[in-house]
Amino acid sequence: MATTGAAALVALMTTVVSWAAVLAAAAALLDTSPVPFQAGYVPLFGGDNLVRSPDGRSVRLKLDRRTGSGFVSKTAYHHGYFSASIKLPDDHTAGVVVAFYLSNGDVYPGSHDEVDFELLGNRLGHEWRVQTNVYGNGSTSRGREERYLLPFDPTLRPHAYAVAWTPTAVVFYVDGAPIREVVRVPAMGGDFPSKPMSVYATIWDGSAWATDGGRYRVDYAHAPFAADFSGLVLTGCPVAGGARCAVEVMTGEFAVMTPAKRAAMRRFRRRNLLYTVCHDKIRYKGTVFPECDDTDDGGDFHRWGESKRVSASRRGYSQQKPRKDMVVDASSGRPSTWPIGSLRAD
Repeated sequence: MATTGAAALVALMTTVVSWAAVLAAAAALLDTSPVPFQAGYVPLFGGDNLVRSPDGRSVRLKLDRRTGSGFVSKTAYHHGYFSASIKLPDDHTAGVVVAFYLSNGDVYPGSHDEVDFELLGNRLGHEWRVQTNVYGNGSTSRGREERYLLPFDPTLRPHAYAVAWTPTAVVFYVDGAPIREVVRVPAMGGDFPSKPMSVYATIWDGSAWATDGGRYRVDYAHAPFAADFSGLVLTGCPVAGGARCAVEVMTGEFAVMTPAKRAAMRRFRRRNLLYTVCHDKIRYKGTVFPECDDTDDGGDFHRWGESKRVSASRRGYSQQKPRKDMVVDASSGRPSTWPIGSLRAD
């Protein structure tokens, strides 16, 4: 009997070691090196407002009175790691939106999935902000939006914005540090993005909502606005990638949230989180999204999801305070002039 038990234990240990070796080998196969533009992308719109560098490793997207511009990946991916280093335009950029995102809206116009970085311009002397969105199966009416300040000036040099999308979670990174993790839970149902998506980069006129809820619009006297994209990483599973590719993605370093990563994420969020849907009790009438982390201190947020802790004005960003004489939007319950009042998807 003891011999049988020992043999079973050895067999189990062998299986565990073999599986660990498979996972390690799978992770080692991932290549997160940047690719030349032509290898992974094609122009989407904008004509000569999309300018490739002579070496083909970077692209400049411009917005002027005539048009914005953008590019899209040559193939759709079913999970993966996608990154771009972006240098944003300076000066007066109110109303300008620079986006790096995943979407399948062209294939599923009524039930699309989307995972976004939206970089939102501002008035001269005020900061750019970044917004992340997660939508599944057309769930924009149950938007998973958050907004943040950045701990650096994004107009001075490129910074890396990356999305790790696996069957179990979406993680957003800035310069290699995680800033948001959306873990898939059963109660999310189709709200978690699950269909193959293409990778997009665009610059466009978001005057209707991007800066203080549309109060400050694009001023084309400062055009053209130019955003530089480099370090283009496309480490994903093509639609026909199969189960092996899914294992590679799920065991990649970018997909594993270690204690050190979560600690870094908490620090970033404590210092820079401006708005989170997880504490917006007005827009969603008290709904608590099932994936929200209940360890967050809800006392640090107003009922409309704005942070009480982060003082945006300390770095030049002017945040409007609600007043008694403000007109309230009857549909949302939030003051109609509140900066976050016009959150929406692309």
